Amino acid sequence: MPVHGTEFLVLILLAFIILGPKQLPEYAAKLARFVVKARRMANDAKVQLKEQMGPEYDDLDWRQYDPRQYDPRRIVKQALLEPLDDAFSIDDKPAGSAASRASTAAAEPDSSGSSVSTVPAGTPWDREAT
Repeated sequence: MPVHGTEFLVLILLAFIILGPKQLPEYAAKLARFVVKARRMANDAKVQLKEQMGPEYDDLDWRQYDPRQYDPRRIVKQALLEPLDDAFSIDDKPAGSAASRASTAAAEPDSSGSSVSTVPAGTPWDREAT
């Protein structure tokens, strides 16, 4: 969010009123040192990254890492407008799904003719917990 001319003048006026004319130069110098230190740290990190990555550093598209391009509204809109290839209605169950295997396995009668609830192999189940 850039600060425009009138906003900058208002900030300077507020700083002058809050800090006073005696402390304003001291705090301005502290702010300048902080900005120089932050720029130096960012430049050192960039140089270190370039050394570690080698020639692959020049091939990177840095625009894809810009957080300003990730608009949540655009992402949700794209997700909602994508066609669903594997969509099915509520009544349709996909063949071979875990839910259909569990429902058929739970209703299989045993040799005595009574219906026994069985758990499909590989399903985590704790009989003591239920």
